[in-house]
Amino acid sequence: MANKPYSESCDQNREPILAILRGVFADRHQVLEVGSGTGQHAVYFGAGLPHLRWQTADVCNYHPGIKAWLADAALPNIAPPLELDVNDDHWHGGRYDAVFSANTLHIMSWLEVERFFAGVGRVLEAGGVLVVYGPFNYNGQFTAESNARFDQWLKARDPASGVRDFEAVDALAHKQGLALVEDCAMPANNRTLIWKKSA
Repeated sequence: MANKPYSESCDQNREPILAILRGVFADRHQVLEVGSGTGQHAVYFGAGLPHLRWQTADVCNYHPGIKAWLADAALPNIAPPLELDVNDDHWHGGRYDAVFSANTLHIMSWLEVERFFAGVGRVLEAGGVLVVYGPFNYNGQFTAESNARFDQWLKARDPASGVRDFEAVDALAHKQGLALVEDCAMPANNRTLIWKKSA
């Protein structure tokens, strides 16, 4: 473990997320993970969903850590990380019938969140699903005091970041032909949002 990056939150949230992905991704084939981070989620979900080809992706400085986790796991269905920055107009790696992203929207600027959804709109096939995990506000209000504290911490670190409003994010998804099909409450005051692209 010493030579690999480690995120405690990945270990804490992976089982509840996988429980949802087992249903949502049951009929999926090609999944793009935007913001693979340490690589821990890819290894856990790839092992739990062996029918999927799981494509990792992130900015380059995360690639060594992702590759270290992938090398140790040696799973045949997880692909080495693509270079993917949401600010790029052209995401690499083709098209997918599912996109997954965890704990990313609140560390992006709002412009980057807009570009994230635009990118998803380009790479997601008709009938494809987008699954996003993280904290969200509803009607402009924090759902828990812990989320309000987390938002303060995020903004102290980067004023452009912060917990996003569900309604604003859903509007961006709608612009890309994505309709919300499920909003799942998760542990630690997080949510899993699931959209489906019109056929």
